[in-house]
Amino acid sequence: MHKHISSSQNPTVKKILQLQEKSRSRKKEGGFLIEGLREISLAISGGYTITELYIKESFIEDVSVVALIASLEGVMVTSLADEVYRKVAYREGTEAVIAFAKAKTTTLQELQLPENPLVLIAEAPEKPGNIGALLRTADAAAVDAVIIANPKTDLYNPNIIRSSVGCVFTNQIAMAATDAVISFLQDRNIQIFSAILQEAQPYHTQDYTKASAIVVGTEATGLTAPWRTASTQNIIIPMNGDIDSMNVSVAAGILTFEAKRQRGF
Repeated sequence: MHKHISSSQNPTVKKILQLQEKSRSRKKEGGFLIEGLREISLAISGGYTITELYIKESFIEDVSVVALIASLEGVMVTSLADEVYRKVAYREGTEAVIAFAKAKTTTLQELQLPENPLVLIAEAPEKPGNIGALLRTADAAAVDAVIIANPKTDLYNPNIIRSSVGCVFTNQIAMAATDAVISFLQDRNIQIFSAILQEAQPYHTQDYTKASAIVVGTEATGLTAPWRTASTQNIIIPMNGDIDSMNVSVAAGILTFEAKRQRGF
């Protein structure tokens, strides 16, 4: 199926803009937008269902685009006049393709964990850029799951997709309230290492070779009290400079890669 849009006043164009800008529109439609061939390919590999493609008219016969269309059975293809595509494109420099994908549910119960998992947990991250960076870290370390506790933004915010360079599709991800996450970990005998200053031990002195969850909070407020209560051990990254905190994704990278080192990568 193929159609063409030449006017920026077309209702479909307005729908695309709302999906980019409004979380409630993504929730209402049960899906979200992905921009760029690499990100779309990662989403397909990650089991996401693509139902629509919006393609810049001058790019419609590109070999990569033709191959993408051929690989997606029953997808609706809409070509957009170049000036219309420029209006809806979220970022410059992509391959002039936008896909609409169906959202996945992100409940804890749907996580498929191995016998001895390593899980990265972030509580209440607000900045999409930080979430994207955390997901890139999680992908690089090949953790078994990422859990966002007390989420402040929806997972398919276009800034998260962009800043994660598609790693939002390569990780197992769940979102839930902090109390539910703690219960989930305790029920599965997963030890909890919380990045909290109080009563903490240097991170490199701990044993992460058993089922483990590494938990990080925001730079501004850190982790909430329940993590201190539930923690198997609070951990710190010794710092020798003049400041006492670092970006959450950097801290997560240090902690998760120590755990991976102990596990022999």
